[in-house]
Amino acid sequence: MDTYTSMKTLFNLTYSLAYYIAAGLLLLTSSLLTSCSSQKAALYSNELRRLKTASASKFALQIDEFNAYPQRPVSDGPLNPKNNKDFLLANVPLFSSSDSTITKVYNYRWWMISKHLKAYADPEDGKSYWVVTEFFGVKPWASLSGAITCPAGQQFYDVRWLRDKKFLKSYADYFMRGSASRLNQRENANFLTYLSRPESHHFSSWMINGIEAYLKVHPDAQWMHDLLPAMEKHQQVWDSLFTVKLPGAKTNGMYKILDLYDGMEFSLSAVLGLIHSKGAYCLYTEDNWRKYYLGWETTGNAERSDQAKAYPKAFRKGYPDFYLIRPSVNSYAYGNLQSLADMYKLDEAKYRVSQSGSKAADYAARAAQVQNKVLQVLWNKQDQFFNTYSAGDNEFGARDYEARVRESVGYTPWYFGLIPTRDYDNYSKAWEMFASRKGFYNTAGMTTAEQQHPYYNEQAYAWNGRGWPFENSVVYKGYANYLRNYKKSSTPAEKQLLYDYIEKLARMHGTDHLNIGEWYIPSNGKTFGGESDYFHSTFPDIIIEDLLGFKAMHEHRFSINPLLPESKWDYFYLGNLRYHDHDIDIIWKKDWKPDEPGNQSFVCMGRPQIDCNQCILK
Repeated sequence: MDTYTSMKTLFNLTYSLAYYIAAGLLLLTSSLLTSCSSQKAALYSNELRRLKTASASKFALQIDEFNAYPQRPVSDGPLNPKNNKDFLLANVPLFSSSDSTITKVYNYRWWMISKHLKAYADPEDGKSYWVVTEFFGVKPWASLSGAITCPAGQQFYDVRWLRDKKFLKSYADYFMRGSASRLNQRENANFLTYLSRPESHHFSSWMINGIEAYLKVHPDAQWMHDLLPAMEKHQQVWDSLFTVKLPGAKTNGMYKILDLYDGMEFSLSAVLGLIHSKGAYCLYTEDNWRKYYLGWETTGNAERSDQAKAYPKAFRKGYPDFYLIRPSVNSYAYGNLQSLADMYKLDEAKYRVSQSGSKAADYAARAAQVQNKVLQVLWNKQDQFFNTYSAGDNEFGARDYEARVRESVGYTPWYFGLIPTRDYDNYSKAWEMFASRKGFYNTAGMTTAEQQHPYYNEQAYAWNGRGWPFENSVVYKGYANYLRNYKKSSTPAEKQLLYDYIEKLARMHGTDHLNIGEWYIPSNGKTFGGESDYFHSTFPDIIIEDLLGFKAMHEHRFSINPLLPESKWDYFYLGNLRYHDHDIDIIWKKDWKPDEPGNQSFVCMGRPQIDCNQCILK
């Protein structure tokens, strides 16, 4: 068997790697696993030392390079060019591969993340917190700490891989039971809704699910137990303020949001709903909607309109009070509810509290209700896609109106595993648009609306087509989950599509001075626009979980199932990864002894203090 065929076989399988902490040994279980010979163990140990040293040295040099970038925002927190190198080398999972661009972007993104770890002394409760910021400084639409809920789910998925546990535990405490959970979002020039709500709910998020994702890497039963009541209250606010409460409405009980507070400013699904509306929103027509709902420079036109004067509560500074039932916010709710069910189940097993068991069952049932609603209401069999509806209890504008446009948020259900595995093939056709030029595939990256729609526009500061790294992070995980958890066996073309998207995202960071910004132009974008060193999306998690397939679990085990195309890399190394209080190192090489003929492709893994006792071989 040649090397590429071996790698193909290897990467098409999932390897359960269960280690037993009591024994202090790494035990790998799979039909393909055999004990390493002493020769292979020595080979692995030598290569581990080499790759660990080389990866750390390269990272250190690149940190110096990143620190020297001119005209970059000053760090929000205490980590800066004077002290960030030691912190990053001690805390970041090391990664290297034969793709130097992806490796460097991975390292850059950790450097960027360190700039957003902010120490905050809260004057409201007298406590000190670590928060994670998105923009630098304290924006008017942020909490008083400067943290913003919109990217919090993304931030939890990336930052969970840091070895130091304090940052996300403190960040969760701040939003779940700190002042941000009680203080109303302040009125400001960017407050474009009449709905008062806590800072922790200013934008949609999947923070509860993010906390569970963190606990899969760094389990802490006591902290979780103490935080669960606050997480319940957090969900109760979503339930009370952001659900349709009109019996008989098709969308009754589903979660609703304004475009802006879903982090997506202006969407085509909102445009179609506004055009379909009467009364206050008869302002919007097929011919002139671009004048009123296509970027921030247009809302002033709506504010000056006769309709805004006649219906002052239908607009807030020209922004329509038009709620949508989106696949995004409903999938976030499903993820949060299912995570509450999972964590209460763990809590019951740990503390034998019967109340926790009943709550686990209750939240699982509620998650199933959301799941059923999304599948029954938002899935359009003709379009083979999850579409957006207008809220069934809108005070102004169309109610229960389905917007017939495919938007990238329609892939969000796969991020949270909302699709039943037994029925996955009923929904899989949606991914054809992910690979299509009529759909979301473009030269420089993914679009946020289907390109064949007549209203598609990638130039406006909107989600009508323009690419946003935030959405890349959601959709790429959704696609990786689809290939790994639903299909079980993915084709070379499907793996290549995922890699192609990730590679484009990496290359858009630039070459001389790497950067991550807010948006890009999918048809010809060569770099990002907007902010610099902007923490609104993931990348380390895309590499660790989505591409390499390191799946964290509550149990004391993990699995690794890469989705790499067989001919892309010669090797990868992922190490210094702190997982369940153990250090994990993983090496795959296509050719361990270049001077010797024959197939040598295998994965080896172990802890730094232990030689490779077991290896994946083929």
